[in-house]
Amino acid sequence: MNRHSARIVDLQRKVHAARSELRQALAEEASGEAKAYAFETRDGAVTLAALFGDKRDLFVIHNMGTHCPSCTMWADGFSGLYPHIADRASFVVASPDAPDVQAAFAAARGWRFPMVSAQGTSFFADMGFLNSAGRPMPGVSAFQKQGGTIMRVSAAGFDTGDDYCTVWRLFDLLPEGVDGWRARHAYG
Repeated sequence: MNRHSARIVDLQRKVHAARSELRQALAEEASGEAKAYAFETRDGAVTLAALFGDKRDLFVIHNMGTHCPSCTMWADGFSGLYPHIADRASFVVASPDAPDVQAAFAAARGWRFPMVSAQGTSFFADMGFLNSAGRPMPGVSAFQKQGGTIMRVSAAGFDTGDDYCTVWRLFDLLPEGVDGWRARHAYG
């Protein structure tokens, strides 16, 4: 291992330790009982409780919708990981798009995970995933059934270059890094 690789490994260890500390603080901040949300799907209405299926844990991805190239890339990656995630917890992608728009987009991309429309609900706002202009922002909320209660146990926002999209680390190896991708796929 050359000296630059060793420095990167050392930095990754420090980041991991800091992330663990922040993750605990974030979990405490994001935790709380969830309301009985109802979402629309192409097959009709579904409740937050029903999204758990037979699992105790549930990940809900907050996706900005079809207009966001970053959200599309995250979802492409989650589609590949979906069988591994679904082995441990239920997993669903929520966006503000109508169910028919979601279904067409998911089919065109080959996505394998379930999707729900949060259109007309306060879900994004209640979970803290709306920006100052009232537009949905990307991220993930983790929920857990605890007896008859559904608790939000943690959450994290997504951003270009984060650890939730594996391609960012590959782009970092190119001279323009993640910023090169961001420059070509800017959105407002």
